[in-house]
Amino acid sequence: MNLSLKLLGITALGLLIASCSATPVVSQKIKGVSYVASHDTIAQVHIDPIKAAHASHAAIIPYGFIRDTANPRVIFNSERQWFGERRDGVKHTIAQLHNNNIKVMLKPQLWIWRGEFTGDMLMPHDKAWKEFEDSYAGYILLYAKLAQEENVELFCIGTELYNFTNARPEFWQKLIKDVREVYKGKITYAENWDKVALVSFWEDLDYIGADAYYPVSTAQTPTIADAKNGWKKHKNMLEALSRKRNKPVLFTEYGYRSSDYAGREPWTSERHDGKMNAQAQANLYEALFETFWDEPWFAGGFCWKWFHDHGRTISEENNRFTPQGKPAEEVMKTWYGKGK
Repeated sequence: MNLSLKLLGITALGLLIASCSATPVVSQKIKGVSYVASHDTIAQVHIDPIKAAHASHAAIIPYGFIRDTANPRVIFNSERQWFGERRDGVKHTIAQLHNNNIKVMLKPQLWIWRGEFTGDMLMPHDKAWKEFEDSYAGYILLYAKLAQEENVELFCIGTELYNFTNARPEFWQKLIKDVREVYKGKITYAENWDKVALVSFWEDLDYIGADAYYPVSTAQTPTIADAKNGWKKHKNMLEALSRKRNKPVLFTEYGYRSSDYAGREPWTSERHDGKMNAQAQANLYEALFETFWDEPWFAGGFCWKWFHDHGRTISEENNRFTPQGKPAEEVMKTWYGKGK
């Protein structure tokens, strides 16, 4: 082989390696449920249905609260909160899950009184930002330290806070550094579906976290084919982002209501009295799994949401997000069971 051919071969090999390095490959999918906090302790009877669904992970979500931007201090780990949302309760729940070989994503998450969307939040002046940031950092670091103590597998530093991340990038760079100093596991951030491509710090995390409430169908009862077609542009964006940032994509939340038009605005969470449409939910679950599950850059996800009292949940016909006791649970169970 002459020198020019050798150089051509080396160049081609280099391009191949460079191309592969920009395409993250996930060896094992995260098969998760978003676990709703309980009033009291968790027993084995509350864990068994998670195992039966072949879930490998559960997200534990200790909420923090702010009243409004005029009262920006984050309230967390308060005696007024449910046991499962306080540090002791979170510690107990982690231990119960780990005893059953279920891995954990610890996901402290903000809630604004009256349900205002956290992604729109902006503080009115520097003093308010300072109070908010100091308390938010304390909130996150409390649970990052607990995550390290309990050998938690994954930690989420925030959920749907785009205006905050965009307005205060220096805070987030420092927060990531501070979390890394006290917690040695993998970390992510959960951004709302429409702002995932705009987050500036994905390179500093281990996963691109998407709360995947993408609109995929306007049909009353979407077919699987209809929903898969609706996923195409969103999938292309997520794959391109994964390649660009060289990070796998994790659906930090995914799910649909068991109601009519569930694929039109999947983020809608307000209670309404519409009838239950379990087939719509099941078809949307199936389309999501068929679209993403076999992609090497897709890390898996956490269904929204899963209640600890499984028996009570499945006995109540409802049009809410939980798949428990509905055909969507069987869809999830089938996909989560692959490769076990």
